[in-house]
Amino acid sequence: MSDGTGTTTADLDMRLEKHRVELTGYCYRMLGSSFEAEDAVQDTMVRAWRSYEKFEGRSSLRSWLYRIATNVCLDMLTAGNKRARPMDLSESTPLAQAALSPRPDHTWLEPMPDNRVLPTTDDPAEAAVAKESVRLAFMAALQQLPSKQRAVLILREVLAWRASEVAELLDTSVASVNSALQRARATLAERDEKAAHAAVSDPLDEDQQKLLDRYVAAFEGYDMTALTTLLHEDAVMTMPPFDLWLTGHDDITGFMTTLGAACEGSRLVPVQVNGLPGFAQYKPDPEQGGHTPWAVQVLEISDGRLTGFHFFLDTKRWFPLFGLPLHLEAEPDQIQQGV
Repeated sequence: MSDGTGTTTADLDMRLEKHRVELTGYCYRMLGSSFEAEDAVQDTMVRAWRSYEKFEGRSSLRSWLYRIATNVCLDMLTAGNKRARPMDLSESTPLAQAALSPRPDHTWLEPMPDNRVLPTTDDPAEAAVAKESVRLAFMAALQQLPSKQRAVLILREVLAWRASEVAELLDTSVASVNSALQRARATLAERDEKAAHAAVSDPLDEDQQKLLDRYVAAFEGYDMTALTTLLHEDAVMTMPPFDLWLTGHDDITGFMTTLGAACEGSRLVPVQVNGLPGFAQYKPDPEQGGHTPWAVQVLEISDGRLTGFHFFLDTKRWFPLFGLPLHLEAEPDQIQQGV
């Protein structure tokens, strides 16, 4: 079947589908939400389908799709909602005052599996930039930018588009693009002075891998003494959808043995998330036996210590997104992660 331009339905499907992962990465950086990003890409594909016969080929199909995706994201951002991490919204809570108060889903920056947003590339430098640009700290900084500045920064700095290409996509001038990029860089530089960064090698170097191995042993063994030795003294722990966040190994391990005591006996399954090492955490299931989903953990490493670990608790949404099983039998090493 042809669409009237000589392109068959199957051909067009294949051509559009080739761009899905990179478009999802772009929309995710724009929106800060895994599910909104996938909705935006689906909307982009539908719009492209419907208007393909009007596509005149003056730009590449890829550029045309980015134009559509940008318009979809800008429309979705008109509500002005800026997704955030708990530390972007409030001060750290001392353990003695810790309380689990949830906020609505649309408040939070959401995690994303690497394989849904990072296209395969043979260029190590390109791969490194792509991974760094979906890490939680950078994503949180992006959310503070006005939507058009956000688009300019992503297109210019992450995707390496020329200013003239961005200007054409946004129907504006090169001078306007350069000005928006300068303002966006200034905003990010100001945040950089206040934020710690995850210094994670790609792939993990030997010391980082050993650190993760020790973390798994400490967490699964619920050995707070061992865990303390792995945490930076200013380490941060967050647990969206709760707005509580804790700083320092004493408060973190204190929380884990009090309010978080039900996590004792957990099992961890490795995942690749937001360009960082992570784990799917399953805690003991007293009703069915084995282990039940509890959190997707995202870990930040710097100077040989864990500087941040973030527990995303909405397992009904996250575990299917990561292709993870919803139950682990008593022998976790026999369960393979779905991807």
